[in-house]
Amino acid sequence: MKFKLQHTSANSCARAGEFTTDHGVIKTPIFMPVGTVGSVKAVHFHELKNEVKAQIILGNTYHLYLRPGTEILETAGGLHRFIGWDRPILTDSGGFQVFSLAGIRKLTTEGCEFRSHIDGSKHFFTPERVIDIERVIGADIMMAFDECPPGTADYDYAKKSLSLTHDWLTRCFKRFNETEPLYGHAQSLFPIVQGCVYKDLRQESARYVSQFDADGYAIGGLAVGEPTEKMYEMIEVVNDILPINRPRYLMGVGTPQNILEAIDRGVDMFDCVMPTRNGRNAMLFTSQGVINMRNAKWATDFTPIDPCGTASVDQTCTKAYLHHLFKAKEYLALQIASIHNLSFYLWLVGEARKHIIADNYASWKAEMLERLSVRL
Repeated sequence: MKFKLQHTSANSCARAGEFTTDHGVIKTPIFMPVGTVGSVKAVHFHELKNEVKAQIILGNTYHLYLRPGTEILETAGGLHRFIGWDRPILTDSGGFQVFSLAGIRKLTTEGCEFRSHIDGSKHFFTPERVIDIERVIGADIMMAFDECPPGTADYDYAKKSLSLTHDWLTRCFKRFNETEPLYGHAQSLFPIVQGCVYKDLRQESARYVSQFDADGYAIGGLAVGEPTEKMYEMIEVVNDILPINRPRYLMGVGTPQNILEAIDRGVDMFDCVMPTRNGRNAMLFTSQGVINMRNAKWATDFTPIDPCGTASVDQTCTKAYLHHLFKAKEYLALQIASIHNLSFYLWLVGEARKHIIADNYASWKAEMLERLSVRL
């Protein structure tokens, strides 16, 4: 994977760049729609390409391993062919699922034993096993296996967790270097910086992962219960150390405001379920603020969802019609709202890129943050 840093905004750490994979070029900053099990909920791949204009999507190793399983994925020729997506894919390693399955998993230095949330069957992930699974999935960007501690973890737990993550990372890279891609396209492995909300641990982790000279680096373990300002502080701490000439990926974040603040601090890549999850629950993001489409006030509003036209669906669907669809519990409501929110997120990072290159990102961000906080 090749990364080119094209511009850093004046009076900001915001960056514009692009990286090239065998499945296409991605311009940064970028938001990646989450396709956990090989699908972005309520959105067809045709819509992802032509309306949302997604450049890359995300899948999840834990979920894809359980269903449909590695045998089917390998027989199909990898995830790209299985789902019919010819653009880049990134796979999470399952580390966050290890965190979220705290009640039904057991961590050891060797790996993680867990029970399937589907049928209760027992499984064991090691760093080596996760790399093997990600080779079978065939994502362009693979994430290293890590433990994601809760944002409220005490220092002793966070330190022990970080030691485990670093040991697993070394084993991940060893396995990665011992193996080859299966489907004729190159794969990259990103390390993940952990350390909870403790500055010295985050610095230690950023230095440790930097030694691997990876194609890119991820910042994990944020937006998991810690205060927002602490999240921003940790991003600054980490990005002061991570290599400048590699993309930086903030995992699982977040709100439009979070994304703009993280871009300001030098982050290039984002993913989050929020645009689709909130869309399915009738909350829409627009350039003028947030809309609850179930509110009665929209029943007779025949204007587009976002008059500024940030999403292609805006100009063909009125607030009144979408309100009606949600009240009638039509599946089409979930589809339209999900497409809209994803389109908005892609529009937002695209606008951020324009203003970074124009050297006025800081003033534009301040204006956007004020608008995004409005409840319409």
